[in-house]
Amino acid sequence: MFLLKKKTDLVNMRKAGKVVVDVLHLMKELIRPGIDTLTLDEKAEELIRKEKAKPAFKGYRVPGIPRPFPGTLCVSINNEVVHGIPSRDRVLEEGDIVSIDVGSFYGGYYGDAAYTYPVGEVSKEKAELLYVTKEALDIAVKMAVPGNTVGDIGHAVETFVKKWDFGIVREYAGHGIGRKLHEPPQIPNYGAPGTGVTLKEGMAIAIEPMVMLGEEKVKTLPDMWTVVTADGSDAAHFEKSVFITEDGPEVLTPWE
Repeated sequence: MFLLKKKTDLVNMRKAGKVVVDVLHLMKELIRPGIDTLTLDEKAEELIRKEKAKPAFKGYRVPGIPRPFPGTLCVSINNEVVHGIPSRDRVLEEGDIVSIDVGSFYGGYYGDAAYTYPVGEVSKEKAELLYVTKEALDIAVKMAVPGNTVGDIGHAVETFVKKWDFGIVREYAGHGIGRKLHEPPQIPNYGAPGTGVTLKEGMAIAIEPMVMLGEEKVKTLPDMWTVVTADGSDAAHFEKSVFITEDGPEVLTPWE
């Protein structure tokens, strides 16, 4: 069942999205060599609560994982794809890339977005990875119009990424969003044109390409949350929440 949103729902969805954007802008100011990821997490939670919202990820439970997610942010460094746990011992270094995934809950609705930041000067290879992943997201967002399908979005991402000979994370996907953080449908980053769920006006979805420099295999660390590339190659992750209108996609988390 796909829940269509009304224009009245958008008031709080836009606010939840704005909170997420404000956090990502704060992260851009804070991220530098020498800062630990728990400090980033603490600053993010402080801002979210100051804006009368709640962290969406903190305490989030997934069937089969006994420990709820402990952080406000997912902070994933270099070969960590998603769901990295903030820690005082995880200190950013010059040349790292770090993905910040953040969600907020406001007035009964969720916002969700991610951005991968360079830490100081990064290698040409890492810079290309960031460019390709972000560009893939921009291309995918343009496909989020009534009448297109989930397969159209995935095909757009896959086609662009493959031109660069990078790998796509296939085990994780985007999703619907609204009164729940994760609603149907799933939005994979691969697919065939014209296949899957047809997009309709009133749907809200989170599109989130995850791209890696190496082979298309991932594994989960013993903490049961952190997902890393199997071959140790670097990965990037960008995400926006989008509302589908008759006039085209409205980005609810416009972090540019």
